[in-house]
Amino acid sequence: MSSFWSIWISVLTLGTLVGCYLLLRMCLKNFAGVKEGESMGHEFDGIEELNNPLPKWWSTFFLITIIWGFAYLLLYPGLGQWNGLFGWKSSNQGILNLEESKAKVAEAKAQGLLVEYDREMSAAEERFGPIFTAYAERSIEDLAKDGEALKVGQRLFLQNCSQCHGSDARGTTGFPDLTDKDWLYGGSPAVIKESIMHGRKANGMMAWETALGGDQGVKEVAAYVLSLSGREVNQEDAKAGQTKFAMCTACHGAEGQGSLAMGIPLGAPNLSDNTWLYGGSPKAVEESIRNGRAGVMPPWADILGEEKVHVISAYVYSLSQ
Repeated sequence: MSSFWSIWISVLTLGTLVGCYLLLRMCLKNFAGVKEGESMGHEFDGIEELNNPLPKWWSTFFLITIIWGFAYLLLYPGLGQWNGLFGWKSSNQGILNLEESKAKVAEAKAQGLLVEYDREMSAAEERFGPIFTAYAERSIEDLAKDGEALKVGQRLFLQNCSQCHGSDARGTTGFPDLTDKDWLYGGSPAVIKESIMHGRKANGMMAWETALGGDQGVKEVAAYVLSLSGREVNQEDAKAGQTKFAMCTACHGAEGQGSLAMGIPLGAPNLSDNTWLYGGSPKAVEESIRNGRAGVMPPWADILGEEKVHVISAYVYSLSQ
């Protein structure tokens, strides 16, 4: 915040409080020229107006709230760049990455600042840490059968994973469905945990339009790829595309069933099962071939820690069982 805006906010805030106090003082004075308790000389329908002051209890509480406002602004942040005598703040500001967040936490602790978010996280760790430690000592397969553990895993999933994979974990365009048995990198408990812990960065599918001879070559290969899953396509295009598909077999295999090592998928999708990460319409398949794809999932080890990832892994594993 610039000095101008800091001064502007401070003047407006303090000016409002001072204005409230002056208004209260003015309202407590008798400007009517009539003694308190006497008639103002007005009567309507048998009701006579008296010159009564503001209720004592009301004016007292109004004054207390003004004093409380000044005290709050002295002790806590509220006046532009003023941090307050207590050094309290709701959270560390200006953070752009996890490293900066950790550095800010350590800095606040060293300076004795009261950062509410840090205190709440510390309290949560003290309370729930032993629970996650106990879960981490059990296998993912065992946790996948524990209703209470799955509730915890589901809450963690909704907080951290649902933005991409959806609250029902069924994914959307570009983000895989976690409830089926179709896995790019394998669906065993160990591999699921590895994916969440360290993330996944696809080797990347290159753009093939130039290599395939232009738009017609893309359409031919797309027709052949769609035919692998039993779709109705132009047979002449599919036949021509089969020859060109030889350039794709290094990753997707001769039958388009994806790359495997010891039976474990390595990230190149199976093109013969009619399950599509970026859409299975002819237009979407052509776009994938023409422009390529490069999916990325961030690692969660540093953000959540291994114990929480262990519980989320059990939840994800349970979805496809």
